[in-house]
Amino acid sequence: MRTWLIVAAVLVGIAVGLWRVNARYTPRVADPLSAVPAGEKVTLRFFKNPVAISAITMRDLDGRTISPATLRGKVTIVNFWATWCPPCRAEIPDLVALQKKYGDHLQVIGVSQDDGPLEPVKRFAAEQHMNYPIVMMTPELERAFPGVHALPTSFVLDREARLVQRHVGMLNANVTEQETRALAGLPVNASIEEVERDQPARLENAAQATEIPGVDLSKLSPAKRTAALQKLNTEPCTCGCENTVAKCRIDDPKCTTSLPLAQKIVQEIVAQQ
Repeated sequence: MRTWLIVAAVLVGIAVGLWRVNARYTPRVADPLSAVPAGEKVTLRFFKNPVAISAITMRDLDGRTISPATLRGKVTIVNFWATWCPPCRAEIPDLVALQKKYGDHLQVIGVSQDDGPLEPVKRFAAEQHMNYPIVMMTPELERAFPGVHALPTSFVLDREARLVQRHVGMLNANVTEQETRALAGLPVNASIEEVERDQPARLENAAQATEIPGVDLSKLSPAKRTAALQKLNTEPCTCGCENTVAKCRIDDPKCTTSLPLAQKIVQEIVAQQ
């Protein structure tokens, strides 16, 4: 009997010893948000003396209310987009992933600039599994976030609902994540610079122009306006700039080649049955 007790004690001792060794050398699972995401170090640029956006109430596609008061305490990305805009569609998965990962620290809001009924936008949002609220463009939003001349355009707000950055064109997923972390007070792999608010208007990162200097699109039907914008954003300019007609008009409004090209494109769209 004593022999069995000795053997049992030895086995228990071995088990405890193995548990201690395993506990010592098994890495602990860290909070995924406490560690800096792997990736190349980036430079983040935020506006000097950020100003709070005007008090504006938005309603999403399901009728729910969103106001600056509900956004305070979280970083906010207000993303202007449209279903017809290829770079807008391309960056949606990154925004969905970002919202899912940083839901306690971040709120993404999509502002659709689609003309026409809501159903196609609702259907598109469902198909893309967009896990953040979608609102439609309104004059109030246009006043609160001026200067949306191309899609996608994203406004970044800090936790006090102050505008700290505006991105024209597709977002860089790594930079956007680092911006979110920095503004949320999380560790970042980045340096931070302060920049002036006023930046020259240029189409970068596959941005699609929604306004063309010298060309009036306001009188076109929603369908023809969309068709005209798609063509203006794809047809090449022949002035030698190697840009699209839309980009040439935005980057160089004085170009005497792109203006008649843009006007001709719009006239052809208008004449279509």
